Amino acid sequence: MGIIKHRAKAIYIIIAVFLFLLPFVYESRNLFILLTQIFIFSIFAMSYDLLLGFTGIVSFGHAMFFGIGAYSIGIFMKRMEPTLLSFAFAVLATIVLTSIVSFIVGLLTLRLKSHFYAMLTLSLAGLMAVAAEKWRSLTFGNDGFTFMIPEQFIDRTNYYLLCLIVMVAVFIFLKLFTNSPLGKVLQAIRENEQRVESLGYQVLHYKVAASIAAGILAGFAGILYAISLRFVNTSVFSMDITLDALLMTIIGGVGTLVGAIIGSGLIEFAHNWLSELAKQYWIFERWIIFFGIVYILTVIFFPKGIVGTLKTVKWKRKKQKVLKKKENLEG
Repeated sequence: MGIIKHRAKAIYIIIAVFLFLLPFVYESRNLFILLTQIFIFSIFAMSYDLLLGFTGIVSFGHAMFFGIGAYSIGIFMKRMEPTLLSFAFAVLATIVLTSIVSFIVGLLTLRLKSHFYAMLTLSLAGLMAVAAEKWRSLTFGNDGFTFMIPEQFIDRTNYYLLCLIVMVAVFIFLKLFTNSPLGKVLQAIRENEQRVESLGYQVLHYKVAASIAAGILAGFAGILYAISLRFVNTSVFSMDITLDALLMTIIGGVGTLVGAIIGSGLIEFAHNWLSELAKQYWIFERWIIFFGIVYILTVIFFPKGIVGTLKTVKWKRKKQKVLKKKENLEG
């Protein structure tokens, strides 16, 4: 087991080093834009995986935290000088706002179970979108607004490296978080909430803690997303954003973290590739249909997600080897 863990760590390090060195040995603007989007949505998908995969919470309103991050950076950059200090203030504001909102939302909704909780979070995200649309003096409504960004982020290579570093940092943090005693309790809640409660744990407190951590990380993804576009409007609160995170998590493998990164890569690549094909071939103009087919096939052939299915196959092979060894010894 230890050898497998060390091998996985070595693979992660090699991939991270390769991605870090890529902009210095290869130049392709489109590729770097695509990879930057993958890094951003990987952060968002990992934050969602903390809820769905490790705590068993299905939220349809996770985009509200993403949107808070996007509007925080947009408003600070619009109303202040676009400097690293303004960026730092926006990050601090995002941490504070997402913590407060996730704490309040958690206390209000996490007592509910299954689809009741999911639908209430969806309505709260919709309420946030309406507030952003109506508060035109601050958000410019549905039209949105453009803003300047710090000159350090204008260079695509610098911004690519920033997003990569943040993604790696979030991955390491969540690995440590989910392997900590707190993370183990969250996984126990996912498996059997009633039993955990009977052991004396305050289940609601642990769920709220997971919600706050996931909300803050989703806010970071929103900040990076808005900077990449230099524009923000109410679409950052849309249901589509949450559904993207849900699909990325399911396709990659629920409760694996690395699966969220793989799922983000596949979905963003599919979006980009099918959109490009639509410009050349009329049949791909309804590319969302083909994307749906790809998703259905993935769910059919990888019911536990790509990473989850591969882990299951490995476990079955190990079990077969152990059974064969026993048979040989008994024979």
